[in-house]
Amino acid sequence: MRSWRRWLTRLGVFGTILLLAGCGRDDVSALQPKGPAADDARFLIVLTSGVMILVLLVVFVLYTYALIRFRWKGQKEYPKQVEGNMKLEILWTVIPFILLIIIGTPTLVYTFKLDRDHTNDPETLKVKVTAHQFWWEFEYPDYKLKTAQEVVIPVGKKVAFQLESADVIHSFWVPSLGGKKDANPGLTQTLTLQADEPGVYQGQCAELCGLSHANMYFRVKAVSQEEFDRWVADMQRPPQVALSDKAKQGEQIFKQSCLVCHAAYVTDDATGQMKLSGGSAGPSLVNVADRETIAGILLNRAHGEADVDPAKVRENLTVWLKDPQSVKPGNLMPNVQNVEGSKMEYTVAGGPLSDEQLEALVEFLMAQKQQ
Repeated sequence: MRSWRRWLTRLGVFGTILLLAGCGRDDVSALQPKGPAADDARFLIVLTSGVMILVLLVVFVLYTYALIRFRWKGQKEYPKQVEGNMKLEILWTVIPFILLIIIGTPTLVYTFKLDRDHTNDPETLKVKVTAHQFWWEFEYPDYKLKTAQEVVIPVGKKVAFQLESADVIHSFWVPSLGGKKDANPGLTQTLTLQADEPGVYQGQCAELCGLSHANMYFRVKAVSQEEFDRWVADMQRPPQVALSDKAKQGEQIFKQSCLVCHAAYVTDDATGQMKLSGGSAGPSLVNVADRETIAGILLNRAHGEADVDPAKVRENLTVWLKDPQSVKPGNLMPNVQNVEGSKMEYTVAGGPLSDEQLEALVEFLMAQKQQ
């Protein structure tokens, strides 16, 4: 009885582990392909897994049969000893060779297919990707615009991602669209992907790159060509939201303290018109209040909701500005207030920002949107 209980316990533990192994998210699964490259990757996963399972079953059946059929039954004589069998030697050499051909041939074909450079194809959208610790910069050279953390692409169109790094080695990976390639300092590599269905696909860094490697997410938004054209037009024009008095106060703080690293639309002192200005050391903040995340990790909408929630945007901006290290440890963004226990402090002219100044800065960033 105890023996059966022991085996039932082991079976229960094994079953639980097996069930937990199936837990995951559809938007970060290579088994939920949404593009040609992902389809090829899934085919290879299924093929290699199928071959390995077949080999495992054959070996297990033969081993079990030999264990039962030829088990020791108290005989005093040794069975006949066999030193070699040419037929068996040929058999278990040829079969693995055939299996390697079955696995290796499509693997080579799909690998070279994925490595094909479509940059010079006039129908291909080109996106320059620069990886930073711990965020992603996306530049559309044909449209002369930059954004961060979220890249928008049209459905059904090849996109040539030109990958490089500003610091250490990173790896660009969108599981649902397939393919993974390193982003290296001083070296540009191209990865061509395509989304067959509209949706938001999670991407992440797949190369250990520092303290917040696990938080280095980005999103790929696949939309119709009409929506993509509308998004490009929105990115190329100033925000359509009028600045309140508090936002104007925040704009002055932004100009004094943030503009050296971040690009945004600010009021030109000479003309009074909004113009794109700022540095590129940090992420571009153009239309930041329209994004689905802050810093690529703080979600700007309720779970299950499709639209960005302004209240969540305001909350997330405040959390991020107060203490970025609590969200992404090791990143280079300084605090705007002195936070007890934080590993980084930041001082503006006259000292750290007061709560009122922080609210004003958040109000200005909330106006960086089109609607």
